[in-house]
Amino acid sequence: MGMTDEGKMDQKVRQPLLSKHSSGSGGKKGGTKHPGSAAYAIACTALVALGPISFGFSIGYSSPTQEAIIKSLNLDLSQFSMFGSLVNVGAMVGAVLSGKIADYCGRKGALVAASIPHLLGWILTVFAQDVMMLYIARILVGLGVGIISFAVPIYIAEIAPRQLRGTLGTANQLAVTIGIVLSYFAGLFLQWRYLAAAGMIPCSLLLIGLFFIPESPRWLGKSGHNEELTAALQALRGKDADISSELNDINSAVEESKLQPEAGIGDLFDRRLSRPLLIAVGLSVLQQFSGINAIMFYAGAIFKSAGFSNSDVASLGLGSIQVFMTAVAASLMDKAGRRLLLMISAGGLAVSSFLVGFAFYLQAQLPHPSHMDTFVSMLSLISMLVYIISFSLGMGAIPWILMSEVLPSHVRGVAGSLATLANWGSAWAVTMTFNLMLEWSAAGSFWVFAGECAFTVVFVALIVPETRGRTLEEIEALFKIGRGGPRTDGQKGLELQAAKSKKDDNDS
Repeated sequence: MGMTDEGKMDQKVRQPLLSKHSSGSGGKKGGTKHPGSAAYAIACTALVALGPISFGFSIGYSSPTQEAIIKSLNLDLSQFSMFGSLVNVGAMVGAVLSGKIADYCGRKGALVAASIPHLLGWILTVFAQDVMMLYIARILVGLGVGIISFAVPIYIAEIAPRQLRGTLGTANQLAVTIGIVLSYFAGLFLQWRYLAAAGMIPCSLLLIGLFFIPESPRWLGKSGHNEELTAALQALRGKDADISSELNDINSAVEESKLQPEAGIGDLFDRRLSRPLLIAVGLSVLQQFSGINAIMFYAGAIFKSAGFSNSDVASLGLGSIQVFMTAVAASLMDKAGRRLLLMISAGGLAVSSFLVGFAFYLQAQLPHPSHMDTFVSMLSLISMLVYIISFSLGMGAIPWILMSEVLPSHVRGVAGSLATLANWGSAWAVTMTFNLMLEWSAAGSFWVFAGECAFTVVFVALIVPETRGRTLEEIEALFKIGRGGPRTDGQKGLELQAAKSKKDDNDS
């Protein structure tokens, strides 16, 4: 096949999957006219947040349905545990595929691709008659979740105005917590098959809504759709907004990206990519190794020890706290900044994990019954609540935000897939090893998590730059990926780049 034929094929592959509606405004090609305003970017974020709501619903589904599914399908506890963990396996497969799909089909196309297996998985769950059908269904649900967990934060980062990118980026994690709470709440009233049917609703609405929002302007520019890029950006910024500066930044980044060969796994070993990749992958791993799954696993037992008889209602309350505190984090994200919130969050996690471990240590050392039993129970409960608040303030949302911000455009797909895979792989590893850790020492397990969280504070302080208020192109310039000229590091690099951007704007 000749070079011309290959170029035509590549251009065809990279057409927006929902091209008729991807421009963001009416145009010569018959696109849907969108009401250009600043609020439109917020509306688009709210629409794609249906994906993480479905993600959260999938994660929370196994908690209220355990007894009913075991009884209905005659499963043992190990089979149900396997059912619960298979969402991680499916998500890891989805993570591997997500970058390439998002690069070739667009961010909206990736969400369409995620919706198909995800909905099929829920349908199979509704009609499951044996354990194998249940396993296949769970893997398919997880496959969609894995793609969603990559595509949504990338889409939000690429459409959001820089002054709102942190706040809108937090919508991803906020939606996950809302999805978990919805599954807990609905699980109080719905039989497990009906609850699975309810799990189809967010993803179905997402699939319909994708026809009415624009494709990511940065993906449109990278794929050569210049007219659609301009129309989409104008719609997202407002019909009266001056988009010339941002449009020039995007086009300049696209031109520089074209000088790079198509990204592959080998590009991840480029020395110049090491820092942004370390940030994206490192925070993804540290998020899961903070012990969030372990805390959630023990939440029911901790609540019962504190006198709460209904663990389902207690879990609903815990999820509601997560929703509220994640909303608080969203309001602070573009004021306090990513670095400060991350360090406060990780510091709070370190202290609270240590105290949970200390409570288990006291429980093991004291005779029972003891006059200290109430104190130990309340220490566990309060420490767990502080842990959830701390996680929601930063470590829950910010690793996903920074993953979508720091990775350069020409490797965002493949590097983002690696970071997403690292996140889900770490979640699976913690889930599979936690029981072994408990056999070793319950107190020691949480002290290990405390040490990891303390390390996270140091990692953020030394490695992670502040990205608040900067365009994606300015952040990319910080790391000087594939560019000549002197290298600038840290916050100073962002300041120099911002000054240079202002000078260029004045000169033009």
